[in-house]
Amino acid sequence: MKRAAGFTLLEVLAALALLALLLVGVYAGIRTASHSVRSGTATIERTDQVRSAQQFLRRELAQSMLQPIGRSDRGEPLYFEGSAREMRYVAPLPGYLGKLGPQLQQLQLVDDGHGGQRLELSLAVLPPDGQPPQPLGEPQVLLDRIKAGGFSYRGVDPQGAVVPWSPTWPDGRRLPQLVRIELQAPGMVAWPTLEVPLRASPLQAGMSPMQVRGGSIR
Repeated sequence: MKRAAGFTLLEVLAALALLALLLVGVYAGIRTASHSVRSGTATIERTDQVRSAQQFLRRELAQSMLQPIGRSDRGEPLYFEGSAREMRYVAPLPGYLGKLGPQLQQLQLVDDGHGGQRLELSLAVLPPDGQPPQPLGEPQVLLDRIKAGGFSYRGVDPQGAVVPWSPTWPDGRRLPQLVRIELQAPGMVAWPTLEVPLRASPLQAGMSPMQVRGGSIR
């Protein structure tokens, strides 16, 4: 009788080796595709985060109100506080969040505990009876994973002279005319420098028409 034909051990081993190489190639392709999808999703999410933060800050800062947030040593009302890492102002929130009326907003750059910073917004309700502001919930993170950054301000002083860009706003009796937020965020999605003009009229803050004309910014 003739012996049935079959595969030798060497042929089986060669076939298994080729199958293993094929599986490695398929796995590598799937892994690369998955990494690309995750990277693309992360980039889209980061872009949305940056865009949302910029839109929110532009809207809120532009609507800053001349409502006192404190008093000076002379008892004069203060409408704005600004430093390189923190600013405080009053503005109305959009939509249903604004039902509580204008709120004290505190924007801060705080350390995240990992060598970076995050941009946080804290809200507080201003009681109509003049009582201290009441915090509203926990601070909200507008942007995380920030390498460095700061705030700067530009406007006019009480004599009507133009105040160049400065990391502090010295006279809280007046609103700055421009606020700049510069942040450095690692990765492919950059933070475009944000410059917001405040719409409140300087005349409402006690400036004369001569001071406004003399200190107008072009």
